Parts: sequence; structure tokens; C-alpha cells
Amino acid sequence: MIGNRILAARECLKRLNADLLLVLNLSNIRYLTGFTGSEALLLLSPDDGWFLTDSRYTSQAGAEVTGAKVIEFSNRMDTLVDLLQQSGVTRVAFEAGSTTVAFHQELCGKTPEIEYLPADSEMVGLRTVKDAGELEILERVAAIASEALLETVARLKPGMAESEVAWMLEVAMRERGAEGKSFDFIVASGERGALPHGRASEKKLVAGELVTIDYGAIYRGYCSDETVTVCLGQPDPKQREVYETVLAAQRAAMDAVHPGLSFRDLDAKARDYIAAKGFGEYFGHGLGHGVGIDIHEHPTASPRSKHVIQEGMVFTIEPGIYIPGWGGVRIEDTVVVEQNCCRPITRVPKELMIL
Repeated sequence: MIGNRILAARECLKRLNADLLLVLNLSNIRYLTGFTGSEALLLLSPDDGWFLTDSRYTSQAGAEVTGAKVIEFSNRMDTLVDLLQQSGVTRVAFEAGSTTVAFHQELCGKTPEIEYLPADSEMVGLRTVKDAGELEILERVAAIASEALLETVARLKPGMAESEVAWMLEVAMRERGAEGKSFDFIVASGERGALPHGRASEKKLVAGELVTIDYGAIYRGYCSDETVTVCLGQPDPKQREVYETVLAAQRAAMDAVHPGLSFRDLDAKARDYIAAKGFGEYFGHGLGHGVGIDIHEHPTASPRSKHVIQEGMVFTIEPGIYIPGWGGVRIEDTVVVEQNCCRPITRVPKELMIL
């Protein structure tokens, strides 16, 4: 699989008419080589590759890296410049979005004979469609997180702090084999549910409140992402109305997924439904995003998206309604696109859980 991924990166090199591809983004480096450390550069030519790291990771890189020669450096800029100058190249493609201004200025200053070409638009597509190995890991990490959530919500009770809920959930994921959490969990209860990114606070849960929990695990370097909203006691009519509106919007979007549909149109399936129910002003974010090595990656589903759905993509579908002074509801699943539909890989049932 690594070989196929490097071949795809080399195709980017051809399309850009460049001599070398400089990869700086650690997620892309992991994807292309298998390296799991935190210090590396990757150079790819049409028929060769060089992996640069420091002494902390030389042995690890020797065991993990496929498709490139491992080179140890004491000063990464000096070693990179030496390689570039020895190669005699004149056009190098690089990830501008993963490069600091200081790094770029220093590199250009030391290699004035080389033209540097942004490769971000080419590179972003490399990880968009998941291969069989990635899908297997994504299924597993989603299962770990979902199982941990079900255990955690069974223990919720009034008087618990949101931060306590987040910690219980993280421990439950770790006990099931997670390497960690994929982001800081959102636990937003009562009026705080109107905060789409309401990280867990010291606020206590209160009977009768809705509680939104957005959470994810990391397993073998891949992330999961799922959101549930539960009710601590019987919901009142408005709570039920808002919840059922979000759930129906999510189902409408999931039912619409098929290869060839634009993400803009997918977003509209949920957004238009919520608007028709009178809550349009309370759904401000995009419908979803890709999930993989990074918790947020290509593609995105939003009114501004210019991309279309492809078989093998993995992304979230997460409509929400957030009403200031009242609270909110978000329901999120991560799905994989199949031949004519999508399939959720997150596993918590999305009917309202009444605790």
C-alpha cells in the first residue's frame, strides 16, 4: 500500500512538472512512509526518495520507513540544502500550507537557483479516498470510541461536572485500546449546548437538560469523530422538536449520499430541511469534514465546497441547531461512501437517549 501511495505522490510531481517533491506535513509523511515520529522531511524524485530525520528517530525510521533512504541530520536545513544542491534540480514542489515563512525564506535564500512551486492543491487529494487498510483501522477506532461512549452515558447523572464526563469517556476509550483522544472533547449541557465548540467545563449537569458530547479516539494513528445529544430525564416538547429536526436532517443527508453528488448539494439536503422547520438561522457551520490521520481533513461538506463525493471517501455528517439562551443539539456520524450509498462506521444509535 505504501508503494501505491508514493506512486500517487510521484504523479503529483509529474503534473507539476517539478524535479522533486518536498513533503513537510507530518500526516502526509506518515501516510507516504509509515513513519510515526515527530521530526522528518521527505524528498521524492521520479525514481528515488530521501527521508531526513534526527538522531532521536534514526533507528525508528529504519524500522518504519518504506520507499526512501533514511538520512540522519544534525541541522535539517543544512542537510536539505546539501541534498538539493547535489541533485542539481531547478524546480521543487513543496507544501506551502505546511511551511513557515521563516523556513521558506531561509531555504530560498540558500538555494536561489531553485524555483519552489506550491503543491498543496495536488497533495490534498492523496488521502481523500481511503484504501482497504485505512478503512479497517477507521472501523476499529470508531468502534472503540462508540463502545466507550455507551459505557459513559450509562453512568451520567445530575451533579456530575462536564469535565468529569469527558475524563470518564477518555478513560473508557483508553481501556479499549485507544492511543488517545482525537481532540478535546465537547461536553455542553443546558444553555451551553448553544456553543458548537463548548469544551467540557466545570458546569454541573442538571436534570432535564440536553447534553451534547462530541468525542473521538485515536488508534494506529487514525481518528474517529462522533457526536451524540442525550437528555437527562424526559425531554420537553421543544427539546424533542429540535432533536427530531436535527435527526431528520441528518438522515436526509445520509440517504442522499452517492458518488457524483456535490458536497454543496449534500450540505443543502440537511440545511434546507432545518430551514424549512424554522431553525435555519441556528445552523451556522458546515455539514461535515473528512476524517483520517487528521481529525479534520479533505473533503468538506459546506455551501462553499467545490468537490464531489467519491466512493471510498470517509467524512462526517453533523447537522446541528444552536439557540442562544436555550441550548442546542448536534448529531454526528462518520460514514464511508460505497457504490451507491454511504454506511456509518460510528456505532451509537442516534434515536434520542433518555437517561
